[in-house]
Amino acid sequence: MNLFLHRITSPLGTILLVTDAEDRVRALDFDDYETRMRSLLSTHYGHYDLTPATIPSRAEPALQRYFAGELHALQDIDVATNGSAFQQRVWAALRQIPPARMTTYGKLALQLGQYNGARAVGSANGSNPIAIIVPCHRVVGANGKLTGFAGGLERKAWLLGHERAEAGDQQTLRLPGF
Repeated sequence: MNLFLHRITSPLGTILLVTDAEDRVRALDFDDYETRMRSLLSTHYGHYDLTPATIPSRAEPALQRYFAGELHALQDIDVATNGSAFQQRVWAALRQIPPARMTTYGKLALQLGQYNGARAVGSANGSNPIAIIVPCHRVVGANGKLTGFAGGLERKAWLLGHERAEAGDQQTLRLPGF
């Protein structure tokens, strides 16, 4: 599989955006988590060639608009991921969580018909190769605490705060100490 690496400047540091020949996003992570991203690419695709992109991706302007406050700019980005059928269902459900809203692993599991499936949802969430666009940052622990984000909890808190501020709804997110 031939993949292309784009490096994008963002308020959270350099973003690594991986696209395929059809410009579908296959991965999005942060520069300081490149090893993790490459590991997920290997897990999901086996052997792959990753070369520096020579032309910008259509996803780049959408990401810039998102960081500029246009929170719905990411919803039309074309993504393609390999994963189990359950992972695919979790990742599709994540894309349905509106900006500035949150859910818990347990609620997402119930939504998917997986009673007592919070850990399975958490595992699928942790295997999500496309951060921000597939908004795994919008899932929190049952007690409302920030838990597990591959890019670091500081970035998760920043993303949720950015969405809250841009949505202008101070009641949207209710996080202890946030």
